[in-house]
Amino acid sequence: MKLAARDRRCDAGSVRANLARGGGRPGYRWSMSTRLACVVFDSVEPRTAARFWAELLGWEVMVDRPEGVDVAAPDPDGLDVALTFLPSRHAKSAKNRIHLDLSSRSLDHQRVQVDRALSLGARRLDIGQDGVPWTVLADPEGNEFCVLEPREHYVDTGAVAAIVVDTQDPLRLARFWSAASGWPVTHDCARYAGIRSATGQGPWLEFLRTPAAIGERSRLHLDLIAFPSDDPAEEAARLRAAGALPISPGTPPAHTPVVVLADPETNEFCLLRSASD
Repeated sequence: MKLAARDRRCDAGSVRANLARGGGRPGYRWSMSTRLACVVFDSVEPRTAARFWAELLGWEVMVDRPEGVDVAAPDPDGLDVALTFLPSRHAKSAKNRIHLDLSSRSLDHQRVQVDRALSLGARRLDIGQDGVPWTVLADPEGNEFCVLEPREHYVDTGAVAAIVVDTQDPLRLARFWSAASGWPVTHDCARYAGIRSATGQGPWLEFLRTPAAIGERSRLHLDLIAFPSDDPAEEAARLRAAGALPISPGTPPAHTPVVVLADPETNEFCLLRSASD
């Protein structure tokens, strides 16, 4: 999405654990030892939020538990990044640093997508985006997202065209997340940079220059998963060497299921231990 310009900890849910067992394109391994598993939403009503996104994207609720709800694309061989909804007692109070852009195949399809989102409980959002060809909406919990006009750039991404991160330095953050996910940096310019899986499947992870990017903590964050053959402690050390910031002092215990870190612009993320560890 190109917006104005263009009490939680992670839970290693079943969808993320399934991804760690080898979900994604068979036989393909990223060049790095961690990979992007899902976008996590803090939600006052996780089930309601999950149902909204599942119906809008044409995805499925894979896991529904009190501690969280997981939504994923039905294609087990695709590289769509899953969505996880974790319970939070606090309602959204500021613009998120991370949001989703949804793809469309035509202008008619874009209108259908917008109408469907509104019928499911979304609302239009005015952030000063007059005259742009994409539509800015908010989900039932107020999380910003866009339904894009058709673009060749996103023709093969699936329902989610891009996961967009507001940043003060697009290339710096793109390089960090490239090191974290193994996705190469494919484009960069003054206003934004982007990375994508080398397979050419799934959404882009894009970084949009936004002057006020560093502010209140976002209700969305990213989860990484270590491969089963790799030591999560070593991977956490590698991420810190690449620029990640520790959230808690000291070294986490050897069998900690989750390590919470922050990227160079203080966006928190989680490194999950593989289900087979």
